[in-house]
Amino acid sequence: MRRHVVIASLSTALMAATASSAWAQMTFNRVASFPVPANLPADADPTSETSAEIIAATPDGTMLVYTDSPLGAIGMIDISDHAAPAPAGLVMVEGEPTSVTVVGGVALVGINTSESYTEPSGRLDAIALDSGEVVASCELGGQPDSIAASPDGSFVAVAIENERDEDLDDGIIPQLPAGSLVLVDLTGPGAPACETLRTVGLTGLAEVAPDDPEPEFVDINDAGHVLVTLQENNHIVIVDGVNGEVAAHFSAGAVDLAKVDTAEDGAIAFTGEQPARKREPDAAKWLDDERFVIANEGDYEGGSRGFTIMSAAGDVLYESGPSFEYEVARLGHYPDERSENKGVEPEGLEVGTFGDDTLIFVLSERGSVVGVYRDTGGEPELLQILPSGIAPEGAVAIPERNLLAVANEADLIEDGGVRSHVMLFERSEGPAVYPTIVSVDDGEGLPLGWGALSGLAAHPTEPARLYAVTDSFYGSRPQILSIDATEEPARITEALVVNAEGEPVPYLDLEGIVALPDGTFWLASEGRTDQDRPHAILHVDAAGGVVEEVRIPEELMAHEIRFGFEGITAVGEGENLELWMAVQREWGDDPEGQVKLVSYTPATGAWGAVRYPLDQGEQGWVGLSEITAVGDTVYIVERDNQIGANAAIKKLYSVPAAELKAAPLGGDLPVVSKTEVFDFLPALAAFNGYIQDKVEGFAVDVDGNAFAVTDNDGVDDASGETFFLRLGTL
Repeated sequence: MRRHVVIASLSTALMAATASSAWAQMTFNRVASFPVPANLPADADPTSETSAEIIAATPDGTMLVYTDSPLGAIGMIDISDHAAPAPAGLVMVEGEPTSVTVVGGVALVGINTSESYTEPSGRLDAIALDSGEVVASCELGGQPDSIAASPDGSFVAVAIENERDEDLDDGIIPQLPAGSLVLVDLTGPGAPACETLRTVGLTGLAEVAPDDPEPEFVDINDAGHVLVTLQENNHIVIVDGVNGEVAAHFSAGAVDLAKVDTAEDGAIAFTGEQPARKREPDAAKWLDDERFVIANEGDYEGGSRGFTIMSAAGDVLYESGPSFEYEVARLGHYPDERSENKGVEPEGLEVGTFGDDTLIFVLSERGSVVGVYRDTGGEPELLQILPSGIAPEGAVAIPERNLLAVANEADLIEDGGVRSHVMLFERSEGPAVYPTIVSVDDGEGLPLGWGALSGLAAHPTEPARLYAVTDSFYGSRPQILSIDATEEPARITEALVVNAEGEPVPYLDLEGIVALPDGTFWLASEGRTDQDRPHAILHVDAAGGVVEEVRIPEELMAHEIRFGFEGITAVGEGENLELWMAVQREWGDDPEGQVKLVSYTPATGAWGAVRYPLDQGEQGWVGLSEITAVGDTVYIVERDNQIGANAAIKKLYSVPAAELKAAPLGGDLPVVSKTEVFDFLPALAAFNGYIQDKVEGFAVDVDGNAFAVTDNDGVDDASGETFFLRLGTL
């Protein structure tokens, strides 16, 4: 009965978040995710690297077409039922597909066939989508990057990048041969007339390396003007697509960035500066015939972390500065490992008109999100931040169906991680399901940066007030975060740095927390001796100061295997206080399939343990993530280390508190019994992405409401998504 109550409560909450007849605001929510390997032929190696990069849609919006560079193919996805995308097959191409657009029933694909950086080559293939047949092919005279078709379908433009060798002289440009722009007329829907091919030279325009323009991205407006970014040159060119003449060109300019995180140091601190930071835009999209937007990813010497709206004359009409980056950080998606260079790296863009709204979609490659902005003619209005999957590369808006599709290029098969995905979002009435937890600003109006939430604990007396800790990803600045769960999304309202005499304790991997009635905390830190990180528990005061640090005894250390404490809880109080810690996996003295629950009594210094029986998984390993005592019950989070389609075990179990009778270390240990309370898999699947692997925090507040949270790995080879789950009463 207990399990059914929890499931019913969670299901009700999710339904309320996704459908409300009284809700008037239009929002995007993710409705489906398509794993790109699902398009592999039946006889192909399922571990083949495969990646969705640039994506387009057929005119009727029922088919998606994407480039798959590592596989050397274009892939197709049937989205006639957008909530259940289906594989529609691959067309192998001879070379590396770099970009695609669709005109009529034909995919126009830029294909790189270069033998080397100094001998670039490529072609434009027209591929009939119904048959997979190449109906026309034009040699382009260089290495193609971006491709775009004019809105009236009369011609196609291709950026011939002839990219630089980044390993040659540290990637310094110029590196010849120079790139260019190629224009090809279309004599019918998707029918390029190769004999009309004309090359537009772009040399002699930019100031950085005028002999080596390296065009990156193209887009065409209703007037037939081709917008071209020269990313490494920090320059923008506008070409008349009819006569092939350069109509305008100008520098993309620079931004003085202040209060940005510029140190890759395991902490998020918006205290640095990057003066005169070149924008170096990647993607660019027309908003109308007189204005366009650029995504300032950077590549050579810059990257200004945001996006800019400019006029066709080169005037800056709006500059986001670090504001986009701040919004990403509030959602826990800030990638600290890119702080020194380009931060969240806004790379891709899409623009679409949905009803009366012209929307700008800004793709953060490193933050793995999509910012949704409404074009107002002035400062754009932020509407949402969408969870995109890992490393969004391309997006296509399908306004006639209220859809947005995002292609994520990262395929982490070699590391046992999640595969490349295409994710679908639908715009409809109702609240946004994501984010589920955000941070407020500090006293200076800057976001409290956060991520990698692990242990979770409830305030002893205040309902819906919780605490979380950050793990070793932010080890140089370990934190206790206060969470207000009375609002949706939940809000991180305060951050305490775990410190010794005012200085952060730099060697911690905080994985567990319990809050005591006196306002102090006990924390569990997972050790790893090969990285000089001790296994320990710490008593800290209300300001985060370490009062006592207790290392584990030799009886435990003698059998250490890397995976240590993954949670901590308290039973009793005062002189009778007993702390219990969950060890994640078997250590050297544990029978296979059993792990220890370890006890420590602060009043006496005594240690003890019992054993806990693990479920058996078919892939990877199974271990513990959390331990929480509530009355006469102790709850255990047990999970495998599998992600996406391979995830099988993400469960909450209960153990009678009466069975936690610790035996001395080094001898026979009793084995506790367990009862399944809740399966997290349906709750994680309800967000319509791929299943996250790390359910790491669980707590029950003073009113009996249960909460859980996932660890987003600090957005390192991870999507950055954090799911704060409200499980109702137990």
